[in-house]
Amino acid sequence: WLILLLCEPDDAYIVKSNPIKLRCRARPALQIFFKCNGEWVHQNQHTSVEHTDLGTGLKIREVMINVSRQQVEDFHGPEDYWCLCVAWSHLGTSKSRKATVRIAYLRKNFEQEPQGREVPIKGMIVLHCRPPEGVPPAEVEWLKNDEPISTLDDVNIDTRADHNLIISEARLSDSGNYTCLASNIVARRRSAPATVIVFVNGGWSSWTDWSDCSVRCGRGVQRRSRTCTNPAPLNGGAFCDGMSVQKSTCSSPCPVDGGWANWSEWSVCSAECEKQRGRECTDPEPKHGGRLCDGAALETDNCTGDLCTQDKKLLHDMKGNNDIALYAGLAAGVVTVVLLVIAVMLYRRSQSEYGVDVIDSSALTGGFQSFSFKSTRQGNPLLMNSSMPPDLTMSRTYTSPICFPDSMDKELMSEPSLFDPLPDVKVKVHSSFMVSLGVSERAEYHPKAPPQTFPRGVVQDLAGRGGMLGGRGNSLLGPSLGFQPRTSAEKPLLRTTGLFGHGGGRLVLPNTGASLLVPHGAIAENTSWEMHMSINQDDTCVSLEESQEVLLGPEVSYGPPGLDLSCPVALTIAHCADVSSDDWSIKLRRQTQDSWEDVMSVDGECASCYCLLEPQCCHLLVDRPGCYALVGEPLSEAAVKRLRLAVFGSLEADALTYSLRVYCVDDTPHAFQEVVWLERGQGGRLLEEPKTLLFRGNSFSLQISIQDIPQFLWSIKPFTTCQEFGFSQVWGSNQSPLQCAFTLERFSHAANQLSCKISVRQVKGQELILQVYTTVAESQKDTVPFFTQSDCTITSQTGARAFKIPLSIRQRICATFDTANAKGKDWQLLAQKLHIDR
Repeated sequence: WLILLLCEPDDAYIVKSNPIKLRCRARPALQIFFKCNGEWVHQNQHTSVEHTDLGTGLKIREVMINVSRQQVEDFHGPEDYWCLCVAWSHLGTSKSRKATVRIAYLRKNFEQEPQGREVPIKGMIVLHCRPPEGVPPAEVEWLKNDEPISTLDDVNIDTRADHNLIISEARLSDSGNYTCLASNIVARRRSAPATVIVFVNGGWSSWTDWSDCSVRCGRGVQRRSRTCTNPAPLNGGAFCDGMSVQKSTCSSPCPVDGGWANWSEWSVCSAECEKQRGRECTDPEPKHGGRLCDGAALETDNCTGDLCTQDKKLLHDMKGNNDIALYAGLAAGVVTVVLLVIAVMLYRRSQSEYGVDVIDSSALTGGFQSFSFKSTRQGNPLLMNSSMPPDLTMSRTYTSPICFPDSMDKELMSEPSLFDPLPDVKVKVHSSFMVSLGVSERAEYHPKAPPQTFPRGVVQDLAGRGGMLGGRGNSLLGPSLGFQPRTSAEKPLLRTTGLFGHGGGRLVLPNTGASLLVPHGAIAENTSWEMHMSINQDDTCVSLEESQEVLLGPEVSYGPPGLDLSCPVALTIAHCADVSSDDWSIKLRRQTQDSWEDVMSVDGECASCYCLLEPQCCHLLVDRPGCYALVGEPLSEAAVKRLRLAVFGSLEADALTYSLRVYCVDDTPHAFQEVVWLERGQGGRLLEEPKTLLFRGNSFSLQISIQDIPQFLWSIKPFTTCQEFGFSQVWGSNQSPLQCAFTLERFSHAANQLSCKISVRQVKGQELILQVYTTVAESQKDTVPFFTQSDCTITSQTGARAFKIPLSIRQRICATFDTANAKGKDWQLLAQKLHIDR
């Protein structure tokens, strides 16, 4: 029998400070000893176990030794620490193989970490990973969003190539954070996550059909469009290159109404004693759907002076009898109409129980509401190229009474018990002041001026007088000129006045968002006050205590200073703050002799003033005449200020240079009028509908750039395509409009079409695109008119006509809500419905 080694020592790794055991088992064996690094291990370090093999009866001996970390570290040889075992018996000796013992470790730093990248869809993704050095060598595993990646479930992913991750064809679902995980018996190491973004570049959809021509006849514009949705850009993919809208000129013949040619000569007298003559509708002929000529084409007349006899009877006798019947019928009809008119007037007078002829369901929902008007771009005097009007509309919504509604469009009220006793009123309220003020609700504009008003420009005998006037106040007033240019070189005068009595009334500065409401009964009976309202246009402005404070609207004054009223007036001021979130601290300030004082905080309580803040404007109940202003302080970087963006253009004197001017102003009607006044002096034209940009208080600047200029038709100086405004310039832009200009030069006079894009973006904020498409012609170098509503000339109104809810109805509403109700249908519930329960 030879010695058989049943178990030889295996290679081993020492983890941290834990020793390892080496085993050796032989049959038959009398002695077994270990030899490490060429030296015999002492017998005391051996642990021996012996037993007999039941099958053969031979003795089996097993020997173990411990190897510590210190032993391995103290060995300094040309090779790793090694051990083998030698077994003896009477049959001879047997020697095992060498077993190496090494200290296990894993370094912290990867030799190469995966790097994030952006790849197009269906592109190849390769992420490289070289794990940290370690003993034994580390195994690599890939994680996506901290979840293991299985190559068995997805054949598109391969991790076998030298620890690298390969995705042969990228999909949108492959976007994510990838991590390389290296591990061995000692530790696990994670690489920094590599962000992979699979993006999709945008592609144009098919063009839509051409739209109808913008005009029924003559020269117009038709357009077609396409969208960047085939596919839409995703995950930062490039937007489609090119224009989304194409416009083309179109023309159709205008209808020509027909006109009569001259009468022909009279015909020969016939046997019936008649002569005839005719005319034709040929001067001109009706064409292209024009109207036919009005009137008869054939005319007949008696040719014997009514003396021709027929059937033994004079013809003029027969005609005389017909005339008598006709006149009798007409007289009866006139008498019937007169009686009907008298009956209607008596009925209306008997039904006017309340002293008014108006009531509708809006009587309970009265309040300061939005005034909205739209005009087609063709009719807008600011828009360039009226011969080719784009198919757009200009829409502005100013939450203040721009013009007065016509109070005559009301219905007769025949139910005297409408609010009596009114025990269970259900009110659906949008947003308003106390209904007792009778403030005008949201109404459409009626261009005709109602009675008891005077348009701007009418000079009354009372104009120029100030203060209180004795005697009974007239319900009519003579307003001064509001928003009228004094000369071509001066700014328009933003001031209006009106004479008010016990019935109250309203003052309005058109196109500024500012108005003043004087409630009924605020002025004592038999007393009149000439009141005025204006907007401060001086260089001095409200003092801003904090570095981040901004003026949110115009500084509005009303007076006179010694005004004595029994209740507050309602002052409306437009603002440019986005109040949809609680990121603003807004204060009302009033000008004193030397400085400005805080009147109240919009969110707080004040005994002398009340404020109702709406998205576009602020309504104030104030009882002290003076100059007021709204000041805002951002509470966080999320505070947003609304900016109005507009682009104007004009052709220079050399007829080759074209100037584009981009304005960035506060989104208030008054601020935009400043821009219009500046452009009027430069002969500019509005080239694109103004847009609203939400500018955040995050200290980042505003960048304005021009793009997509036709290179073969127009040129621009190098390094002038992008301009930038600092954050403080934009945030405090209420002092003067921010403006940047781009100067383009065309290569020839034949290049009369200009199309480009103007990008306005805040760094780490919103971006807007102003699309310019216009025709350049020398004939368009005329002066731009004021951007005002041509029919909006009424600046003041007095008496009942200034209020939507009649006085008698207001008194009934107040009497109803003043009475305590077990169901809580009182003023407190109304305040809750209005969301002003404080």
